[in-house]
Amino acid sequence: MSLADLRIETERLVLRLPQAGDFERYAELQADEEAARWIGGHLPRAAAWRKFLQQPGAWMIQGFGMFSIIDRDSGLWLGQGGPWKPDGWPGNEIGYMLHRDAWGKGYATEALPATIDWALANLGWDDFIHCIAPENEASKQVARRLGSTLLGPGKLPPPHEDAACEMWGQTRRQWLARRQGLPA
Repeated sequence: MSLADLRIETERLVLRLPQAGDFERYAELQADEEAARWIGGHLPRAAAWRKFLQQPGAWMIQGFGMFSIIDRDSGLWLGQGGPWKPDGWPGNEIGYMLHRDAWGKGYATEALPATIDWALANLGWDDFIHCIAPENEASKQVARRLGSTLLGPGKLPPPHEDAACEMWGQTRRQWLARRQGLPA
């Protein structure tokens, strides 16, 4: 299967590679000060376009990146989620960001397990992390629901080296045991 054909479906969602048509909603998310607060801050449209191109570029160069999260019924772009590891990153991250109108509907905890399963099956990762700002309680709750625990403080590479960051995560063994209903 080619990357262009990669598609994961959950009960309510389709996870696929980013497409140009996703950009309008992505730009809205990046322009929203509250929605972009934990992902580097809001951006004007031209800067959002450059950032948007990171994920398709990651897929082309690394063979993985965050999936676009699409509402299965409406086709609406809800956000991005999945594996992320730019140069200098503190670990194999499973990250996400959602458009404000997608908050509080369980989309992150529905999409991310599918992306974790994909990453562990296809990338050979033995563990994964979530880089979370200490004040971001909503993302900590998502991490807990995924079975991740606080590993300690983290350090992001420049230009984010001064941003406070907590590392949450788990091992492949812990994830697979939890998925099979076994003690980790």
